[in-house]
Amino acid sequence: MYRYNRPMWQEPLFILIAVNVVMWVLSLSIRGLADNLALYNPEFIRHPWTIITSMFVHSTSDFTHILFNMIALYFFGSYLIQIVGERMMLAIYFIGGIIGGLFFFLLGPTYGAAIGASGAIFALGGALAVLRPQTKVFVFPIPVPLPLWVAVIGGALILSFIPNVAWQAHLGGLLTGMVFGYLLSKGRIRF
Repeated sequence: MYRYNRPMWQEPLFILIAVNVVMWVLSLSIRGLADNLALYNPEFIRHPWTIITSMFVHSTSDFTHILFNMIALYFFGSYLIQIVGERMMLAIYFIGGIIGGLFFFLLGPTYGAAIGASGAIFALGGALAVLRPQTKVFVFPIPVPLPLWVAVIGGALILSFIPNVAWQAHLGGLLTGMVFGYLLSKGRIRF
């Protein structure tokens, strides 16, 4: 499933992370880029491509947004690739991100904006939480390992209370990933 004989820059996970980082750097240097690529309510109807482009732009005023998203993408993505392969990981990532964007559009504030890969990343975490629920993970600053499902769902709940966080996208991504995980575990979709 995972090909070790390719150069790193040809690995889908590396490419996803690189595109996100390059877009963040471009957003720092090109005024208005992130605003033009963000998913806005109600503008989504006139700019439907922003459901994809918004997944690749992150806050330029908060470095932790891109940092934590890319760390989570690396760990969840790497682990999921080992279980279901690259194509299925990418399918979960993009479908989860799109459905997360739709959740934001349908449930979010009337004039809000969504940026970032969090919905897509929560989809990866949701799939893993179903496929490998008892895997132990450390979550800073908790000094003991937690079951993966507790960390993923707990993280989604905690983030939903932070102001200006598109919890709707997180929820949509998480639920999408959990559905994928369930269908994969039952053999209803193949990887």
